[in-house]
Amino acid sequence: MIEQKVKEYESLLCDIRHQIHENPELGLEEVKTSALVAEKLTEWGYEVHRGMAKTGVIGTLKVGDGKKTIGLRADMDALPIQEASGKPWSSKTPNRMHACGHDGHTTILLGAAKYLAETRRFNGTVHLIFQPAEELINGGEIMVKEGLFDRFPCDALFGMHNMPGYPVGEFHFRPGPFMASMDQFQIIVHGVGGHGAMPQHAVDPIVVAAHITTALQSIVSRNVDPLEAAVITVGSIVAGHTANVIPDSAVMKLSVRSLSRETRELLLKRIPALAKAQAESFGATADVEHVNGTPVLVNDKAMIDLAYDVAKTQFGEDRVVYGSKPLMGSEDFAFMLEANPNGCYMFIGNGDKGEGSCMVHNPGYDFNDKCLVPASAFWGALVERYLK
Repeated sequence: MIEQKVKEYESLLCDIRHQIHENPELGLEEVKTSALVAEKLTEWGYEVHRGMAKTGVIGTLKVGDGKKTIGLRADMDALPIQEASGKPWSSKTPNRMHACGHDGHTTILLGAAKYLAETRRFNGTVHLIFQPAEELINGGEIMVKEGLFDRFPCDALFGMHNMPGYPVGEFHFRPGPFMASMDQFQIIVHGVGGHGAMPQHAVDPIVVAAHITTALQSIVSRNVDPLEAAVITVGSIVAGHTANVIPDSAVMKLSVRSLSRETRELLLKRIPALAKAQAESFGATADVEHVNGTPVLVNDKAMIDLAYDVAKTQFGEDRVVYGSKPLMGSEDFAFMLEANPNGCYMFIGNGDKGEGSCMVHNPGYDFNDKCLVPASAFWGALVERYLK
């Protein structure tokens, strides 16, 4: 079995993962990580391309005369969080840690790379895409805009993420919308400052911001179809410095999520319109900026069915789940699927209790090394099935 073959170099994969974890790098700064990836791919006989989205790496391996191509993607960046996992391989860099498991994703793809290079039991071309800056910067979008699929065409495209809360090594699949869109807004409310004891001579932007916050929730409850999912979170309101002064402005920061393209379009239109109208009703004004956004991640049914069948064949029905719930978190692999929709994204369980159960983006999180072998083996099996 493929899993037995990959297990021969499990210790190597753990060492690579721990090395990446100890040296976390933020988006577009993954210099050491991309150098390590390029070194390993070169050592194993891949044609290596570097520099896309600054630190991106693509490894290409062609076997036989097959015309089909497949792309596998992993992300490489860390987060600005102070680690508190207590692991021997904890981050050596203050306020930097791999709190989302991208160190594991990168290592999994390297494990698949080694297996595919050693066995070469396929006929066609494999592109291994090591993407920088998944967190907030949208490195996937940058790679697409820089011509990723023009230079490295993929007939099918796949990505994977670890997921705490699911049993370790269990694979989860779902056709259609799987992860939410994510849009960030900044709203600057402009009022009139004044003395806290004489509010009649001011236009209080804090009051306006509070009413906008409440009114925004009416978009979800009264504009969005009740059968559709949407979230509007006001995560930050910053205004003023002291108790007896009404400031002249307030800054609001929003995170907005949805699971359909139509709902997302509705939110993108209603939020600015409502914020401006609400501000005007108080005699204030509101400047609304759409800071950035990630589309809904939509899985192609044929590709998710293929991936599910590969996992079921490789690991048995007790280690695969079809029809998992969609997630309101976002993923910039959505940009790649939007540009190249013949593909899908899936989860592998990081642990549902004890080791691996701490949720991502938490200072105590750590990727579960028990995922390395099965996930690498899955990538190998998927390539062999698609390029048989």
